[in-house]
Amino acid sequence: MKPDEIDAALAALAGRGLFRQRQTLESAQGANVVVGGRSRIAFASNDYLGLANHPALIAAVTRAVRHYGVGGGASHLVAGHFAPHEEAETALAGFVGREASVLFSSGYLANLAVITALAGRGDAVFGDKLNHASLNDACQLSRATFRRFRHNDLDHLAHLLSTTEAAGRLIAVDAVYSMDGDEAPLAGLLELAERFDAWLYVDDAHGFGVLGDGRGSLAEASLASPRLIGMATLGKAAGVSGAFVAADRRVCQWLVNRARSYIYTTASPPALSAAVLASLEVMRGEPWRRGHVLALASRMQRELGAAGVAVLPSRTPVQAVVLGDARRALDVAAALFDEGFQVPAIRPPTVPEGTARLRVSLSAAHSEQDVDRLIGRLAVLASP
Repeated sequence: MKPDEIDAALAALAGRGLFRQRQTLESAQGANVVVGGRSRIAFASNDYLGLANHPALIAAVTRAVRHYGVGGGASHLVAGHFAPHEEAETALAGFVGREASVLFSSGYLANLAVITALAGRGDAVFGDKLNHASLNDACQLSRATFRRFRHNDLDHLAHLLSTTEAAGRLIAVDAVYSMDGDEAPLAGLLELAERFDAWLYVDDAHGFGVLGDGRGSLAEASLASPRLIGMATLGKAAGVSGAFVAADRRVCQWLVNRARSYIYTTASPPALSAAVLASLEVMRGEPWRRGHVLALASRMQRELGAAGVAVLPSRTPVQAVVLGDARRALDVAAALFDEGFQVPAIRPPTVPEGTARLRVSLSAAHSEQDVDRLIGRLAVLASP
């Protein structure tokens, strides 16, 4: 793009209802947030367990900042790997039942790390059609042949795997799809990975902390294999920031030695890893949070379905109300905002053309009354 083309391109986005703007929060995360000087019920955050403002996490961060300071100072391989980082990696690996784990500053960086470290020229990577953008970017940047299969279509994936002559193969999927809330057929995917000698890489950003007694989608499915690699983010259900990859120790050692997005970036602040350790303790000690948010998801599915609202099937905190047209999604989101709700409109290219939607994110911090109020307004504003 040339410098003089940007204004016209921005105007074109606005004309199609695709111009994006940020909302500035003036309070901490919670069931209610202050935006635009007014408290609103928050259905936009991925803080699924309501831990981002939990006193135990705040106390852990405060203690760690006093001891270790604020910044990481250097990359993990130079001088930025602190005791809380090491403790968190050990604790996370144990929590999800793997030999080892590696911390990353974001899920995006973790996806780049794994896929580009394990696949390259001469290899082939296979991704679900609805994979997160970071998985798609990582597959493209790997320089491997990138082939996409129809959403959750194991037969299509098997066909693609059977017709490739690539030396190495890697399958990459989301465990819970972030804009739909549905789930990948993980057992079938692992069977194909075993049959065709491929890695299976699972991004469990939206399952970790919520499914499988908090241990995530792979634990819930009781899957284990040396070729299975899991990633989960720590800024959603865990309430902190960053991400981790869990796998066999040799895989984690390979990432530390070869993953460019791990090697060439400053380590995250050690205080955040202290908060992760506190988060794991809360997850273990307060299982009601998982039960409550899953019950809210079931309630929303039942009540919106009865009201004739087009909500996609999902048992997870991700509840997608499909409206179709991008402008309509913006209009409904704006109406809800004026009525005291924060619900984001999701538009192309994040979702396919003609499937613009409201993405409702539920949290253990929400009450049944919070959810019922939103259901009542959606029954009016989002009906066909």
